[in-house]
Amino acid sequence: MEDIKKILEKAAPGKPLAENTQYPTIEVEGEEVHTVAQRLKDAGFDYLMSITGMDYGDALGCIYHISASGSSDQVVVLKNKTTDRENPMLYTVSDVWEIANLYEREVYDFFGIMFINHPDMRRLFLRGDWVGYPLRKDYSEKNEVPVTNVNVFDLENMPSITIEGGKVVRHDKMLFGNNDYVVNFGPQHPSTHGVLHLRVKLDGEQVAKIDPNFGYIHRGIEKMAEKLTYPQILPYTERLDYLSSAINRHALCMAVENGAGIEVPERAKYVRVIFDELTRIASHLLGWASMTNDMGAITAFIYGMRDREKIQDIFEGTSGGRLMTAYSVVGGLAQDIAPDFQKQVKEFIPYMRGMLKEYHTFFSGNPIATGRMHGVGKLTLAQAAALGCTGPTGRASGWHNDVRKLAPYSVYDKVDFKEVIRNTDTHVGDSYDRYIIRLDEIEESLKIIEQLVDNIPDGEFKAKTPAIVKLPAGEYHQRVENARGDFDVFICSDGGKTPARVHFRSPSLPLVAALDPLCRDEKIADLIMIGGSLDYVIPCIDR
Repeated sequence: MEDIKKILEKAAPGKPLAENTQYPTIEVEGEEVHTVAQRLKDAGFDYLMSITGMDYGDALGCIYHISASGSSDQVVVLKNKTTDRENPMLYTVSDVWEIANLYEREVYDFFGIMFINHPDMRRLFLRGDWVGYPLRKDYSEKNEVPVTNVNVFDLENMPSITIEGGKVVRHDKMLFGNNDYVVNFGPQHPSTHGVLHLRVKLDGEQVAKIDPNFGYIHRGIEKMAEKLTYPQILPYTERLDYLSSAINRHALCMAVENGAGIEVPERAKYVRVIFDELTRIASHLLGWASMTNDMGAITAFIYGMRDREKIQDIFEGTSGGRLMTAYSVVGGLAQDIAPDFQKQVKEFIPYMRGMLKEYHTFFSGNPIATGRMHGVGKLTLAQAAALGCTGPTGRASGWHNDVRKLAPYSVYDKVDFKEVIRNTDTHVGDSYDRYIIRLDEIEESLKIIEQLVDNIPDGEFKAKTPAIVKLPAGEYHQRVENARGDFDVFICSDGGKTPARVHFRSPSLPLVAALDPLCRDEKIADLIMIGGSLDYVIPCIDR
């Protein structure tokens, strides 16, 4: 790909690059953001990683982290803001990158920024009658929210604003027609894999439209983080994607360590990656087990849960925790590994390899199962990039997006493993590809663990850290590959012991966004299976 600075010069002529930034960064104004965004996409930057809403005090704005699906280690940053705090408006990029549809709704929900030409300016997480915008610095926690007997969502209309003749014009479009047949799935439904509410428009037995509704488990973690010290935020990262808890916690640790200039001992790095890969295997086992259960295979579900327990036994022996280990801390590890940790891990590796063969024998080749999965819920590479569907889901569609390979962190550059990609004429990103790829990735995780477990260096397990950890004023961004894809931590520091802003990029939000295009014209009976193949985790979305 052409040099990033040259690409930015063509995309935004005359705009200077910001100094002392982690990635090449430019600030644009007004409608320029749409023009520059389109030029960047045309130049290959077709993956919108995240949009972070910001309150600068004198202005409100957005930070756009953008990458290229062909080389996701290359990242550029756009910034856009408005000084109008009463009626803040920016231009949408939802027609450039499809996932911006939900990202911009999230910014509107928490900052009140309306996006001109956005087709659906509903709140994303909070109720339609919520008072105020919680992530603004001047938000009052004493705001009174009406108590009603029913939940209030702006579900019936999709408001939008345009500029016509220099004036702001509001439009309202019906979400569903008066004669549409709409079925509710969730939020209390076991096969929505969490408290997720789907409104599904049907045409006979075929799905015609899906409108996902979030926020049932929203806890305001990003808001709470603004009043917490950096070590105090760590437990909350584990409660985002609780099936990737160790990996998420590792991400925040690295963001803080890199920003504060803390050198982590090699011993801690090796153990962290072993924990991360065991976490990935445990997550994939649960994802596989849940998907098979969605298709009626109770025995497969029990097998997956049984084998996941063995990993949790290893976690408990060293950290004391099973699901949320609280093991990585700023500077290294909470304590050293247990005396039998390496022995337990080395015994698990051949056991898991044997069980993978058994999984394939009794389920992967089952003609009933494969008949349901093959050709159902297809996701193309272009769709995956436009929707930001990273991780196993994107790789099942042929997208090279593994952060461990493209932007290696910790000791991933010291191990040999394969990025599993499903990209042949017969594998087109369908439900079977998403099913099988997680089992294949378990083998690669075993290879990583195998290379590390006997080579854990001697020495300290934790670096000496200041009593109060502070980051120099600036912006810090750390990416990791969690079990569902690209999980990012963004920190804006004003130099104090607490962050001015923290934003977590959820890999699960784009997965739910993919439900609508994946399920269009598929049978309603396949909706649950397709959702299971995406393996999203709802608390990671709601945050």
